[in-house]
Amino acid sequence: MIPSAAAEEVIDPDLPICDPHHHLWDRHGDRYLLDELLADTGQADAQGARHQVRSTVFVECASMYRASGPEPLRPVGETEFVNGIAAMSASGGYGTTRVAAGIVAFADLALGAAVHEVLEAHIHAAGGRLRGIRHAAGWHASEQIRNSHSHPIEHLLRDATFRQGFAQLAPLGLSFDAWLFHPQIAELTELARAFPDTTIVLDHFGGPLGIGPYAGQADAVFADWKRDIEALARCPNVVAKLGGLAMPINGYGWHKREPRPTSRQLADATARYVLHTIESFGPERCMFESNFPVDKVSCSYLVLWNSFKRLAGGFSPSEKAALFHDTAVRVYRLDAS
Repeated sequence: MIPSAAAEEVIDPDLPICDPHHHLWDRHGDRYLLDELLADTGQADAQGARHQVRSTVFVECASMYRASGPEPLRPVGETEFVNGIAAMSASGGYGTTRVAAGIVAFADLALGAAVHEVLEAHIHAAGGRLRGIRHAAGWHASEQIRNSHSHPIEHLLRDATFRQGFAQLAPLGLSFDAWLFHPQIAELTELARAFPDTTIVLDHFGGPLGIGPYAGQADAVFADWKRDIEALARCPNVVAKLGGLAMPINGYGWHKREPRPTSRQLADATARYVLHTIESFGPERCMFESNFPVDKVSCSYLVLWNSFKRLAGGFSPSEKAALFHDTAVRVYRLDAS
């Protein structure tokens, strides 16, 4: 899963970063825990420069669920697991990056109001680090597109029982991370309008697809995505994560190339998505994200963040601060240091 990385110098190594989207797991020999994450965030160039990653946010990935107990409460095991890693990082014994300073967990919102008990259990297990919930909604009729790991039904975001569960978030001070595919963005807009007091974080640009029926349709996909993202951006309770376009489902095919793309190649290919999202939401409602180790199949951490810095080159210092650090810290309510 580790690609050959292009030899690049770190761009703007003193720029503070909060990486608001990564995972941790140990699955059948595929290990990505504290050491592996820190090896990526601390990757140095030939001069010893590194990206200045000060803190991170963990996002659920169905890892380390409890093996027994009531089924709805088993995902709390993931929060227990991640909170342990966060405590290790917070000890200071593993460097200055505060890993999993915020945790976004999974709770089955399709339980309706009964999910409140699960949310309370996550809050207790997270030791003050729980910030939100993600119930992935990615669904498509094509057999060539794998639906989300949470096994959502079609039109999940419109489901009445799901919305009863969703209604439990804001009273507990929790946000909602939305992972879906681009044909579903309009449904997320409906949800955001129905719950204006709930902060919604759009993951991975809303999942623009480039495989299956969308292979070779990049311009048509972008046009549909652009229309729907503009409508979503008019909901003031929604913020956007800028990243997650190096997955195979996006159709760029970088994971099949050798050598892997440079930061300039990544920036050139993704510029229209990044710049239009920033234009629509504003820097104060956008945050760059790594989506590691998922996007690691296509590029190194150093190269990925260099691509982001290239794309942000025309923005002011305050706008860059928002895009790389301040928006994420504010939305996920982290220590600003």
